[in-house]
Amino acid sequence: MSASRRRRTPAPSPTARRGRRGVPRQRPLRMHWALLTVTLLTLAAALLFQGYTQHLYDDRPDQAAAPAAADGVPPAIHTGGPVIDTAEGGPRSASPKPGTIALTFDDGPDPRWTPQILDVLHRAGVHATFFLVGTQAAAHPELVQRMVEEGHQVGVHTFTHTDLGAAPAWRRTLELREAQLTLAGAAGVTSSLLRPPYSSTADALDDPGWSAVQQAGREGYLTVLTTQDSEDWRRPGVGEIVKGATAGPGNTGQIVLMHDAGGDRSQTVAALGDVVTRLKARGFRFTTVSEAVGMPDPVHSAGAGDHWQGLALIWLMGAGGWVVTVLGWLLWAAGVVSALRAAVVLMAAARHKRLRRRGWGPPVTDPVSVIVPAYNEVAGIEPAVRSLLASDHPVEVIVVDDGSTDGTADLVESLGLPYVRVIRQENAGKPAALNTGIAAARAELLVMVDGDTVFEPDAVRMLVQPFADPSVGAVSGNAKVVNRGGLLGRWQHIEYVVGFNLDRRLFDLAQCMPTVPGAVGAFRRSALLAVGGVGEETLAEDTDLTMALCRDGWRVVYEERAKAWTEAPASLSALWRQRYRWCYGTLQAMWKHRGALGQRGQAGKLGRRGLLYLLMFQVLLPLLAPVVDVFALYGLAFLDPVRIIGIWAAFLLLQVLMGAYAFRLDKERLGPLWSLPLQQFVYRQLMYLVVIQSVFTALAGSRLRWQRMQRYGSLQRTAAPDARPEPVGVGGYRAQVHDAARNPGHGT
Repeated sequence: MSASRRRRTPAPSPTARRGRRGVPRQRPLRMHWALLTVTLLTLAAALLFQGYTQHLYDDRPDQAAAPAAADGVPPAIHTGGPVIDTAEGGPRSASPKPGTIALTFDDGPDPRWTPQILDVLHRAGVHATFFLVGTQAAAHPELVQRMVEEGHQVGVHTFTHTDLGAAPAWRRTLELREAQLTLAGAAGVTSSLLRPPYSSTADALDDPGWSAVQQAGREGYLTVLTTQDSEDWRRPGVGEIVKGATAGPGNTGQIVLMHDAGGDRSQTVAALGDVVTRLKARGFRFTTVSEAVGMPDPVHSAGAGDHWQGLALIWLMGAGGWVVTVLGWLLWAAGVVSALRAAVVLMAAARHKRLRRRGWGPPVTDPVSVIVPAYNEVAGIEPAVRSLLASDHPVEVIVVDDGSTDGTADLVESLGLPYVRVIRQENAGKPAALNTGIAAARAELLVMVDGDTVFEPDAVRMLVQPFADPSVGAVSGNAKVVNRGGLLGRWQHIEYVVGFNLDRRLFDLAQCMPTVPGAVGAFRRSALLAVGGVGEETLAEDTDLTMALCRDGWRVVYEERAKAWTEAPASLSALWRQRYRWCYGTLQAMWKHRGALGQRGQAGKLGRRGLLYLLMFQVLLPLLAPVVDVFALYGLAFLDPVRIIGIWAAFLLLQVLMGAYAFRLDKERLGPLWSLPLQQFVYRQLMYLVVIQSVFTALAGSRLRWQRMQRYGSLQRTAAPDARPEPVGVGGYRAQVHDAARNPGHGT
């Protein structure tokens, strides 16, 4: 990308600030950040809730609960009945009436086993009590509705099958409240019956369980334990289940424990008919828990508030499951696409290297005009100009001062350097400065360079060699970061080498180069004039110009041996401003040249290869990246963290391998790659936010103001020597250029 200068805008008049009728005022964009924040917070909340409901579900078998001491449990409770009330007047318990059987089913509803159990009960004319897990009820509300419609009683079995005895008080309340809301949302009822998971008979109640029973009583619940355990959770066989459910003595009333979910319940379904038949034969009457102990019906119609909250809870759980599924697919898709892109880019880089060994053809020795647009570049203009004069190729240097206020033009003139012209103009922006330089240039081959860039001695010569091919209209050089000392500098250095340069090799092979960077690029003057020069419609004039050349039928190539050193932003705020302008300008250029998608030839290659590549990897994937990061955190918290870390490590290894190969191609030391893992936690997210900001700015139709990067003079340390021996045949051209520089018609 370029380091162009935008014209300074005078302060608006009061009338302009108020806005004119029919002309919308440009306001700073703020709502999109609020929207992004709300979206991410909502997504995080949904994922947290989904993780809580699905991945904190306690699916241990009933026998897994280890009993604790029971010193605090009142003796009357230990020896009392299975239905316990601790709400008022001290703890009380009740037992089922003689000759009654209350069949109870835990852990449901289950979409496979619960309907079969309901069918058996319906054929037998028996009502039972179902203690429902909230997450299961939310997933299958139609089964809860069927239970209520067929006269069965429902109670709660917590929201995530949590061991209430081991849970803190806040979670006990949450578990019961959420379970209650799912009943209200699923069937429009509430119930005061509770069966704590991992409970059994009253004499097995321990101190933690008793604490949970007491708290539940204070919150309005009756705790229902059991007297007879069919032990169907063990899956001992149909005969053993029948024996366990019917083993009670005489006609003593029983509350029988069975399960309609929590695993394979085929044995329970097969045994249930025999259980009912045998107990009926013994004279037992089947009823619900409340009828068995002679208490009023604990199931009531839910209020409108609870009903709608319950519906919202059920919807949220369904949406959370859908979001997790979609994010999971997106994560895998992003991984596959990233891996394929890496493979394609690396293969393209290897092929590009082999092709470039063949050279471009006969050496190009034509003189070159170097155009240096400058606006307040006093910090780096001298080393930039001196490096150009030290080139081993014949050059003239045209410095176009675009209304600088820091004495940039005066400094260049004071150097008294030969073959350098200074053209002054009022501040009009970088495109205008470049067009001024193009008009003043004497050579057919032009090199455009930013005023903060230092060229290697052979950079100009290398940069123009591809023009031996008459189909080449522009050449991208190899921009290097000079201030790579700190972390931010290292990260940008890595991005230039691994990101930009590897992509340029791919674009070169695919003949769809979208950008010749403003820091180091060469052009045919005739090609530039044919497309109308440098346009002013976008903030990425280098990208706009390159795309225009491609659409005009010219080939644009990459010459990695043409190296130039440029100063990168030294702070996060400066980096933000630069990349925001780059990204927004690129979006403008993509929209401006969208017609290339339907064209043929070189223009079609740009449209269907270059533009689609930019859209996929520089717009869409960054837009999805924050969501993927949030999902990765979800995976660390609720899924298998080892697997998530393994995926991330594989992704990082891929990045490191790409980096090592790219550094080897560019003959760079591998040392800076140690900072690559850290780059994933700061730099990568900053680039994503830049894309989001740019897209929203573009969608809002706002015009981005120019934001100039502060210069720190880093290039002074890499300045080229004042003079180098001239190559053979250069002297005559130097003299011609020197005479032209004195021509007052071009400005001094």
